[in-house]
Amino acid sequence: MKNRLFALVLALVMALSLFGCGQKPAADDTGDAPETVTVTDMIGRELELTPGSYQRVVCIGAGALRLYSYVGDVSLLCGVEDIDNTTLSERPQMFDGVARPYVMVYGDTFAALPSCGVGGPNAQAAEAEKILSCTPDIIVSEYEDTDKADALQQQTGVPVVTLRTGVDGVFSDDFRSSITLLGKIFGKETRAAELLSFVESETAELGRRTADIAEDAKPSVYVCGLGNWGTTNHLMTVQDYSTFRVAHIKNAVSGLSASGIQPIEAEKFTALGADMDIMLIDAAAVKNIKPLYAEDSGMFDSCKAWQNGQVYLEMAYNAYYTNYEIALANAWFAAKCAYPDQFADIDMTEKLNEITGAFLGKGIAEDIYRMPSSFGGYQQIDTAAFFR
Repeated sequence: MKNRLFALVLALVMALSLFGCGQKPAADDTGDAPETVTVTDMIGRELELTPGSYQRVVCIGAGALRLYSYVGDVSLLCGVEDIDNTTLSERPQMFDGVARPYVMVYGDTFAALPSCGVGGPNAQAAEAEKILSCTPDIIVSEYEDTDKADALQQQTGVPVVTLRTGVDGVFSDDFRSSITLLGKIFGKETRAAELLSFVESETAELGRRTADIAEDAKPSVYVCGLGNWGTTNHLMTVQDYSTFRVAHIKNAVSGLSASGIQPIEAEKFTALGADMDIMLIDAAAVKNIKPLYAEDSGMFDSCKAWQNGQVYLEMAYNAYYTNYEIALANAWFAAKCAYPDQFADIDMTEKLNEITGAFLGKGIAEDIYRMPSSFGGYQQIDTAAFFR
């Protein structure tokens, strides 16, 4: 009887033990399962995503790969658009010699990847078949079209997340939101927060150094040669320049009928010349300005900045969309040119290394300066010799 009772008790204990063992894996599976969340991308589309789970990434459209490279793991990329594959012979000539820091740091990685389509500023449609051949499990896009994003998502069967940064670039709320969104999607919240904290600190310091400068003590600054669907010349400028706004710089241009980067008439340039205390030229435009100066130097020589030797070269910040780290460095350079006393302690090579280090994990100022269209880096120009 005792033996039978003992056997029954033992059987009961074993059954309870087995029941417990059978339940635990289910609980662990539930706890370890990636959490699915609803996010809204930068054009208002709601997506069900599983943060940190994506292992094969494709970036399409001007700027998407650049933004991803600031936050995401480039080893997860499974394809790139042709514009970013630096080994392709068909790479557009307009970008030759122009520094694109993300390509300089990760170019070898990009070159080893298959093409997911033809990029460039004129390629405004994603190539679904090419993208599918790379077998991504998420697509990061800068094609800001809801219908096209929805169609591509349906064609490929993977999420399409659209980013946007807007005309104010690195200083915009959209830039901050896009970086934050990337951090959330790829489990890089800390990295995204660190980068945004750096940008915020740099912007605040620019503002702090220049906030108390009296309006009548501010020189009038003209910026030109800004990239806009390719390289431009001295007539391409902007009146609502975010770089000037954050550093409290007085813009020589006002009263234009439209906002954004745009060309002005030669007559307008000449009329502004007497009030141009300082001229900033985007380095990518030099190749276009040189022949124009050789043809008609009078237009340039009539400018106050040209006469007084106050012409400066900033690094090209628009080359297949915005180089955000260059745009931030250019803000420091513009402020240093306008307010030399307030920025006497700033060495632009050190500052550019600091900024590219924050964005890309590596100081590459000297590499940028060595690019043909950088002409040796930030500098004050001896116009007679430089444009000879």
